[in-house]
Amino acid sequence: MSRNQSTRRDFLKSSAATAAFTLAAGSTMTSPLRAADTGAVEKRRFGKTDMTVGVLGFGGAEIGFEGTDPQTVTKLLNAALDAGLNVVDTAECYADSEEKIGKAIAGRRKDFYLFTKCGHAVETPGQGEDWSKKGLLRSIERSLSRLNTDHVDLVHLHSCSLDELKKGECIEALEQAKKEGKTRYIGYSGDSQAARYAVECGRFDSLQTSLNICDQEPIELTLPLAVTKGMGVICKRPIANAVWRYETQPDNGYHVGYWKRLQDLKYDFASGDAAKKQDANGPAGIAMRFTAMQPAVSVLIVGTTKPERWKQNAELLSAGPLPKEVEASIRKRWKEVAKADWIGQT
Repeated sequence: MSRNQSTRRDFLKSSAATAAFTLAAGSTMTSPLRAADTGAVEKRRFGKTDMTVGVLGFGGAEIGFEGTDPQTVTKLLNAALDAGLNVVDTAECYADSEEKIGKAIAGRRKDFYLFTKCGHAVETPGQGEDWSKKGLLRSIERSLSRLNTDHVDLVHLHSCSLDELKKGECIEALEQAKKEGKTRYIGYSGDSQAARYAVECGRFDSLQTSLNICDQEPIELTLPLAVTKGMGVICKRPIANAVWRYETQPDNGYHVGYWKRLQDLKYDFASGDAAKKQDANGPAGIAMRFTAMQPAVSVLIVGTTKPERWKQNAELLSAGPLPKEVEASIRKRWKEVAKADWIGQT
């Protein structure tokens, strides 16, 4: 297991992420349907696929790493599906997340799209990453069993390196799984130059990448090309781990990178008393709305262990797109301050 993956586990054991949405879908962009106006979760086309996804997607890491009990998971996921969410995203290394999802909503398989990730082997403790064709195919089979289904809608390579991508064996594994009907689509989950290669190579249907007010590299590096390729885009970490909560550098290593960036960026809405606002114009609302309006974005994944979170998120996000001048100021500040090593965080 890589150092970044370990710090992610540490983070997920101590906090749950906040929800997000999206207002753009690249070349398939349509007029936004606001939840506040329609009473339903906004839907977007997912690239060139046949999927129309809700802009709120469920991220399954927290329910695995935080040890959420099965009863709560069942309540949480069914409430989300009832509210119109139709994307459930997990991974084979998120502890027992896949098993919990499989037990909670396998009976509603036609109500949602099921995404998972592979590459960080957990079958053998201490084995770590396995990007071999054999290992990845075995991982996908294991995920299908855990998820209690005969296929998933999308499998992502889980942040493998640029070198591994260029070798090609890992991509061949996913292509074989697709050919065999174990997954309908394949994608890459990761950041920076590896993500760029994944988009350029033309072999993936989707990209899952980090994008937020403290992590804007994808806006120029990958999103424009993803639009031309017709890829579906999933955004992770849409609120930069909410690092404005910390007055001093946090102990959790997973938060430190974004926290340090925020100290340099000094956004007015994420500083001083403004950082305490909890409405749509507070830091969480502005951050999520910023991420949501970027071209090509189809869905933002949500990690939570609280069934009531969906209503709160809908209320927070009902303000819709940011004013153009606010979005422009965030971009301008990034371009003024961002350092060369502020690459996407895996």
